[in-house]
Amino acid sequence: MSNVIEIAKAPTIAYNDKNWDRVTDLFGAAGTYDEKPTQRRLQGAEPIIDVWKGWATAFPDSKATFVREFASGDTAIIEVVWKGTHTGPLLMPSGAIPPSNKSIELPACHVIEVQDGKVKNFTQYFDLLTLLTQIGAAKI
Repeated sequence: MSNVIEIAKAPTIAYNDKNWDRVTDLFGAAGTYDEKPTQRRLQGAEPIIDVWKGWATAFPDSKATFVREFASGDTAIIEVVWKGTHTGPLLMPSGAIPPSNKSIELPACHVIEVQDGKVKNFTQYFDLLTLLTQIGAAKI
């Protein structure tokens, strides 16, 4: 199980380090990333990195902290908390949100399927309204 968890955590660690070469190694051409709140579903390292670089542009200091993890077979479920400061434009499918210089603290859940030592499927769940509220782009 630890190998599945280690592989499943590796993309998030690579994002934290902004190590795009490592992301490429982990996903390859066949891996998928499904970002449920934004409805972006991508296949292959290049488009995944493009989206992740967008998040890194909006929140250059963004990092995830691991809260807990569980694995069964080839699938891991990992709870994280994203923290960062919104100092760059946030590119969303509906358009760019200008920097607010506000901090975020956003819980998220990753469901990651591993195959042959690589990430086959990476699904991320988080509350987009919470994020938008924290940066002042939405009011509830």
